[in-house]
Amino acid sequence: MVKKLMLSVVALLMLFPAMAFAADEGPSTSLLNMGLNSVWIVVAFVLVLLMQGGFILLETGSTRMKNAGHVAGKTIFTIGLCTLIYWAFGYGIFNGGADISEGLRKFIGWGDFFYSPVTSAGEGDSFPVTAFFLFQLAFATISLSIAWGGFAERAKLSVYLVFTIFFTAVVYPVIAHWIWGGGWLAADGAQDYAGSTVVHLTGALAAMAATILLKPRIGKYNKDGSANEILGHNQVFSALSVLLLWVGWFGFNAGSALSVGDGFFGFVAFNTMLGAGAGTVSALLISWAITGKADISTTLNGALAGLVAITASCAFVDPWAAVVIGLVAGVLVFFSAKLFEKLRIDDPIYAMSVHGAAGVWGTLANGLFATDELATKVGVGQGGLFDTGSWHQFGVQLESVVVCGLYVLIASFIILGVMKLVMGLRVTEEQEIVGLDLSEHGTYGYPEQMKKAQNNNLQA
Repeated sequence: MVKKLMLSVVALLMLFPAMAFAADEGPSTSLLNMGLNSVWIVVAFVLVLLMQGGFILLETGSTRMKNAGHVAGKTIFTIGLCTLIYWAFGYGIFNGGADISEGLRKFIGWGDFFYSPVTSAGEGDSFPVTAFFLFQLAFATISLSIAWGGFAERAKLSVYLVFTIFFTAVVYPVIAHWIWGGGWLAADGAQDYAGSTVVHLTGALAAMAATILLKPRIGKYNKDGSANEILGHNQVFSALSVLLLWVGWFGFNAGSALSVGDGFFGFVAFNTMLGAGAGTVSALLISWAITGKADISTTLNGALAGLVAITASCAFVDPWAAVVIGLVAGVLVFFSAKLFEKLRIDDPIYAMSVHGAAGVWGTLANGLFATDELATKVGVGQGGLFDTGSWHQFGVQLESVVVCGLYVLIASFIILGVMKLVMGLRVTEEQEIVGLDLSEHGTYGYPEQMKKAQNNNLQA
């Protein structure tokens, strides 16, 4: 048998001599690197896209049973719509390659609308543009889902449709261009590695505009201004959502390296884990110390706040600084939630605290903790105050927070304000009391439970 096998191999090599040298001719090093980078970026895209499952569970668990099906369905619908709008317009505004003036390019990208990319990477490319497009699209969908926190339990389904179009076309991609697409803040050296400002603060401020214009949910506040706690219906869903988001965040942050290279993405993931862990612990301890109880919701929000805060700085700071950033974020999310409640801003899933306050802190933290060595490695900005003794980078970070925040708030207020005049934003009082599952979709997310409750009410 062995003799026959050897004779067969010799015969094949005689017939096809090129096979004898195939192993020596393999793909070039650059082609292998491009292939590995491509695989990593697409894997990271999938991880970020799966974070939407976390947002579905987070918003569902943090709100009431009568709105559960609505939350899940509108999330999937808006992801689909966001994909089409980003392909048609958003990507072109973010990263369009048309030949426009340098002055205009500082503020907006142009071209590549209805994007039609080449099918594969060219010689010398680090990755195919299709993989890059998908990764950036996933970020846009995340920012949009953060914004939905301000709409929860009271906005019409049609509002989600219209706002998705405008947010994806003219709000999010402008901010992304300024910082990631070669815009004026990028030229200033603004450091936001994976989106504490671009993704999280943008979504949170859109949520703020929405919740102010929509006003609080029925029963949230009493006439004397005191707040009532409207409990979510499933804390296990909320905890599972945090775990899903936590896992997906490694695609979010480490994926932003856009290459396998020397393994730097591992360092980014390392800092991400430290920041998240620190946020979780500090949030639990501060709630325990202030209220006498270790509040579960605050603990979950602390984990997310730590992740949001470290998102800007995961590639720019040493591990000890990642821990400090997470610790501060966990404390900040507790007190900022109390502040928004006192201001009568009804934020059912704490989007403004988790993604807004922590997003601001994470962006500013680079101005304090970034090191010159890591800033040089990433190729953006310089070291922060504690490494260089200079306030320069802190000033750049503050500039990016202020101008991006103002743009998102003003744009969102204008868009939603016009929508409120033209079509209205909020469902009727009766529809809100019945629940959006039934009033907007004609069915329940939990049909057996809701029918059981209705039967009990009739019998009573």
